[in-house]
This record gives sequence, C-alpha cells and structure tokens, in this order.
Amino acid sequence: MRPNRDEIRGKIDEAAGTVKEKVGRARGDVALEDEGSSQRFEGKVESGVGTARRKIGEAVKDAGEKLGR
Repeated sequence: MRPNRDEIRGKIDEAAGTVKEKVGRARGDVALEDEGSSQRFEGKVESGVGTARRKIGEAVKDAGEKLGR
C-alpha cells in the first residue's frame, strides 16, 4: 500500500523541522533551533503513527483475504 496522510505529513514536518533546526543553529537563534527540533520530533512521531496504522490495515486486509472475504 502507499503511504497514508499521516506518514506524508510527518515526513514533511520532519524535513521542515530539520531545516529550522539547522538555520537556527547557523544564525545562533536558539529559539528557532528548539522549534525545529520539536517539529522534527513531532513529525517523526506522526510518521510512525501513520506507518503503524498502514501496517495494521494491511494485516487486517490480508487476514480478510485468507478468510475468503
């Protein structure tokens, strides 16, 4: 199956957070660096939730196919 909305949004947040973190570090802006770090972490969590949801859906679909439904 293809990635779901949570996985995609999570990856986008991870990337945006990484950029903010690096820009904040380069500019010496601790607040921006912290914001980026938080956004990157939240994106990683959201992506993980999306992956788990997709895998559960795939397992349910496979179980249904094995039962002949």
